[in-house]
Amino acid sequence: MNNDFINVLESTPKLHSNKCKIISIIIRLFLKFSIYITTILSWYIYGFFIAFFVLILSFLVIGIIRSKLRNIAIPASQQEYQYSDKEIADWFTAKEICLEMKE
Repeated sequence: MNNDFINVLESTPKLHSNKCKIISIIIRLFLKFSIYITTILSWYIYGFFIAFFVLILSFLVIGIIRSKLRNIAIPASQQEYQYSDKEIADWFTAKEICLEMKE
């Protein structure tokens, strides 16, 4: 008998309180725009040459932060799927900060 089966995916948690929604939005905006903000600031302060390397470095650092947040919050059986910044922020906020999934 073949025991191959597909695990049912847990849906992205819904955030109910305003505090949790705001925290999730802040994390999402950080993951999405911090690369560009640091690059623009370094271009303004130091110049184009330094800004290029800051862009590369911040791209790597934010990628590492994004993967750490994903690995901490999303269940191990679902980590093989692609998640957007909003879904990563919602999972992390619900599981680690607000603990709303325990209800």
